[in-house]
Amino acid sequence: MSFAKVLVANRGEIAWRVMRTAKAMGYRTVAVYSDADRDAPHVAFADEAVRIGPSPVGESYLSIDRILEAAHKSGADAVHPGYGLLSENEAFAAACEKAGLVFIGPPPAAIAAMGNKAAAKRCMIDAGVPCVPGYQGADQSDANLEREARKIGLPVMVKAAAGGGGRGMRLVDREADLLEAIRTARTEAESAFGSGELILEKAVVDARHVEIQIFADAYGNVIHLGERDCSVQRRHQKVIEEAPSPAVTADLRRRMGAAAVAAARAIGYRGAGTVEFLLGADGAFYFLEMNTRLQVEHPVTEAITGQDLVAWQLKVATGEKLPLTQEQVAFDGHAIEVRLYAEDAYAGFLPQTGRIDVWRPTTGPGVRIDHGMRDGLLISPFYDPMIAKVIAHGATREEARSRLVRALHETVVLGPTTNRHFLIRLLEHPEFADGKATTAFLGKHAFAAPAVSDAHWQLAAELLWRQSAARYPAALRGWRNSNPEATPIRLAVGSSERLLHVTAPNGIDEHVPFHIDGDDVIVDLDALTVRFTDKTYAPPAAAAAGSDGKLRAPMDGRIVAIKVAAGDSVSKGQTLIVLEAMKIQHQLKAATDAKVESVAVKEGQQVSNRAILVTMAA
Repeated sequence: MSFAKVLVANRGEIAWRVMRTAKAMGYRTVAVYSDADRDAPHVAFADEAVRIGPSPVGESYLSIDRILEAAHKSGADAVHPGYGLLSENEAFAAACEKAGLVFIGPPPAAIAAMGNKAAAKRCMIDAGVPCVPGYQGADQSDANLEREARKIGLPVMVKAAAGGGGRGMRLVDREADLLEAIRTARTEAESAFGSGELILEKAVVDARHVEIQIFADAYGNVIHLGERDCSVQRRHQKVIEEAPSPAVTADLRRRMGAAAVAAARAIGYRGAGTVEFLLGADGAFYFLEMNTRLQVEHPVTEAITGQDLVAWQLKVATGEKLPLTQEQVAFDGHAIEVRLYAEDAYAGFLPQTGRIDVWRPTTGPGVRIDHGMRDGLLISPFYDPMIAKVIAHGATREEARSRLVRALHETVVLGPTTNRHFLIRLLEHPEFADGKATTAFLGKHAFAAPAVSDAHWQLAAELLWRQSAARYPAALRGWRNSNPEATPIRLAVGSSERLLHVTAPNGIDEHVPFHIDGDDVIVDLDALTVRFTDKTYAPPAAAAAGSDGKLRAPMDGRIVAIKVAAGDSVSKGQTLIVLEAMKIQHQLKAATDAKVESVAVKEGQQVSNRAILVTMAA
């Protein structure tokens, strides 16, 4: 099973990360890219790159035929799927093998066994692996799923059988919300995974999400490399991951590891995989799912084991035995990872789009940043908005946590709103610092949007003053035939406006990151990045935002459902439009009781941020 050239059927940071190891091991690499990613760093880093289609994921990164065509065109003889996209698609793995390509992942049959949550759960029950009580049957009617959910008892999780990453997943704790949750999860699952099959599971309240990294070779050797704690989540997507888990003892690690290895053996596994469990407060653990691929959070396992998991994947794919036995696996210190996203964490984690104007990842002892960014790169609505993974390793958990906080403070990302400030607040929260955070952490703690400080306002005004002054000769700057007068500068952040007066910059700190983009100035101060708009010469707004009776798109995206028509009367909180952006469906609701005058969009239409969708009258 030897190969010489590896095509990475993915994009962004994981494509770049896989290619770094592949190149270091002597392999040539091939990148694939859509039109949106033509100028992405992973494309420039590869030895060769092949265009596979337009920006929509279904016409590029999810097209098996186009990726196989790229492999044929480039002469690649192996394919690494990365994570997400086609990484857990058994048809893709089988198509690669049929085309004579080495698939750097598990056998198609193993992917199929775990790729459907319902089938996987039945398999695990047969293998004696403890599972969460629930329903994974064939009757998928709304009425039956409602009936089964009531039998299980609320709160219940509605989950896409074919998916992961929080897509097609809803937590329901009120019967009144059950039917809508089932229907929304199904449509989101159909869009993201091509299958609307759902399963139901009893929600294990205040549990921890603990997963075991397993590895298997073609000779029947299966081992685990310890656990990762991924309990801090938003929208059922991981925000912080760490290894080892603060809640796992040596004995519990042994038992969970044995269950994970048994799960892998039950399906004839090969390569890297992750078995995910819910860990109750009483120490009982339950199988959730198995991810038949490399995980986003694999760097924390690499940090504490000193192993390169991509190198292991490549070695196993060539027919080598596992590099270590279970007894040889050793752990060193603690590692924590956060996912830096283009999203507004203080506005319901709303995904953001736009250009990355400045990207300066930090470096330092024990710090690693995996990313696929550069200055000027666009965060598009077509893909997941993750910018980077920031990882810190230390001798102790506290050292790793402190290093990670510092790394986030020192990392500069200017452009779309990000969750950097929010991540620092999570890491500094006493409950997380004490190692006690569970899956309920974000639900029970309120993290209100921080106030923009006077220092932010003043610095933004002074930066704009300096830019304006630079346009004129030094002898004329601020000249008056009497004493110098202060320059009025009117700034806005969202709906807040302030008039400031600047005579000259008061010693601007040259180390403060900022970027001026037309009428906007972005200032990064005390880890809070704020975009101000210069409204000094702008006419006053006719009305406050949202008072004009127009529902606007909160981001770029695609209209997947229209729930109203012209002439309908709607009530406050009623869903009017369902918008899909970055693989998540967003319910856009009426802000007040109103009557619909017109609907400006059609289902399937791509819309831009702030586009008018629905016009209403009170």
